[in-house]
Amino acid sequence: MHVASPPIVLVIGPFDPSGSGGLPADAVTCATLGAHTISSVTSLHVQDTAAIEDVHDIAPELIDDQARCLLEDMPVGAIKAGPFYSADAVRTVAQIAADYSDVPLLLHLAAPSRAFSDDDHNLEEVVSSLFELLLPQTDVVVIDDSLLAHWQTEGLVPGGAPTHPAAALLNFGAQWVMTTNAQIRPGQWAHVLRGPDKQMFHWPWQPPAIRVFNHDGPLICALAVELAKGTEAVVAAERAVEQASQLGTRIFRPGMGASIFNRTPS
Repeated sequence: MHVASPPIVLVIGPFDPSGSGGLPADAVTCATLGAHTISSVTSLHVQDTAAIEDVHDIAPELIDDQARCLLEDMPVGAIKAGPFYSADAVRTVAQIAADYSDVPLLLHLAAPSRAFSDDDHNLEEVVSSLFELLLPQTDVVVIDDSLLAHWQTEGLVPGGAPTHPAAALLNFGAQWVMTTNAQIRPGQWAHVLRGPDKQMFHWPWQPPAIRVFNHDGPLICALAVELAKGTEAVVAAERAVEQASQLGTRIFRPGMGASIFNRTPS
């Protein structure tokens, strides 16, 4: 009996052994949302639910070999890339994205607190390479609003915009920019999507009552799955917000650190 294939999402990003975020959390989340996840690992975390202790980079040639092996074998519907900790990884993924420009690219921009605490990780170099090499190829970029504001304050966002730093990401070529957890007015929070011709959409969001590790994880995975289905960006974002709100009601605290999402089937 023929069984219809689910949409396939290629996740290019770090491996989180605690299951709080990254791989394998993305694989479980995408499966819960009806997609099949394949992956190319860019780095290995040493971490628990409390903190990321260290980050070990994977050689760029291994990132490239694994991603291309998968892309040549299966009909990938979307690529979810990030976070990134090295400019070499960014350059590698940028070339992959260029060679598979017909596959929608979702870029997740994030900076774990301890990822850049040594001489091997240069945040300024990584952000610069992201802006110059990956943003021009990105269909949707997702970043926490406060992180983007912090990067702008630190001078990491080039060509600062007079209205909102998300405009700088659009100026560098991203088709759509979603800033999550944005305070649009006192006491009111939202996920905000900005796009071509100054289009802007926002969906209400309520900060969780307790600290949840990788709180944007379900939203970003849901958006990647919708893009893999061929859904247009605005509709994909709307559906992703709704799906993430449902997943966000199921949390637990498995260790001594933050709570995490219960990604198992309900």
